[in-house]
Amino acid sequence: MSAPRRRARSPRVPVRLRRDPVPWDRQPPTWREAKPGLIAEALHRASARPSGNWYVIGASRRLPPGQTLGRTVAGAEVVAWRDADGLVRAGPGACPHLGAPLRESRVRCGTLVCHWHGLALDGGPFAGWEPFPAFDDGVLLWVRLDRAGGETPSERPFVPPRPGLRDAVDAVYESVGRCEPKDVVANRLDPWHGAWFHPYSFVDLTVTGTPGGGGADDDGFAVEVSFRVAGRVVVPVRARFTAPEPRTVVMHIVEGEGEGSVVETHATPLGPDGLGRPRTAVTEALVAASDRRGFAVARAAAPLLRPLMRASAGRLWRDDMAYAERRWELRDGGRFPG
Repeated sequence: MSAPRRRARSPRVPVRLRRDPVPWDRQPPTWREAKPGLIAEALHRASARPSGNWYVIGASRRLPPGQTLGRTVAGAEVVAWRDADGLVRAGPGACPHLGAPLRESRVRCGTLVCHWHGLALDGGPFAGWEPFPAFDDGVLLWVRLDRAGGETPSERPFVPPRPGLRDAVDAVYESVGRCEPKDVVANRLDPWHGAWFHPYSFVDLTVTGTPGGGGADDDGFAVEVSFRVAGRVVVPVRARFTAPEPRTVVMHIVEGEGEGSVVETHATPLGPDGLGRPRTAVTEALVAASDRRGFAVARAAAPLLRPLMRASAGRLWRDDMAYAERRWELRDGGRFPG
């Protein structure tokens, strides 16, 4: 019997120096490989997967004990808070008495007390108020809306595999755009735009596997890419993009620095704006891990790292939201070429 294979340790120095850097305008064009039909097919498969009617409503850290979190999801007003045991509770955001906005109410000893007339909710059915199933996965908060989802409900959301939170640094970025969730998902299912649209972050990007191509990456996109650090200094990795449910795309680092780290992009429909245009919330969870000894220092410095991680995600999403909004604008006008 052969000896068990040991996992290769990360190189002592994770960064590399690009020997022959290619200027942005001289990199190989990717438009031929980024076939609209291929992206559309991947989006269709993602849309057909079950969600169990679960929607992400925000970061776990945004809901400390004693506070409320209010959000409109698919046109439904939702309020969430934590009970006396720290468990997340959720339900309709309007008080059943006279419709007061419960997101502005107070939480006392785990009970939500309406600030208009004092109606108290402990998370169970009361006075016509019916709770929504809610779940805290340690990074994100979820709520189940069966009427909005229209699917067979599941007991829990389909949370993608992640590194153990004790051994990782996590951060959550949130933004809102004028588009539909499928426009956000389509953006993430187009890895070919990375080095062209985000040259400040990505270089030397090659898509090595696509859904339907056979092999281990048959249901995802396999990518080789280098994250730009500064100038010619980069960190090369291999990553895989998959869509485990209709409103989520996950990038797993499968080889290179940060192997096992994930970036989850969740798209939550909010409802139309004043002009009837759709609005979608993007909640991106970054869970970074490393087998390096020095990573313990990074974990200890997590409160300082999280704002930097959010800022990096925010820069990318300023571009990617423009992509998603443009896609919706063209679709809405019957001009989308894909």
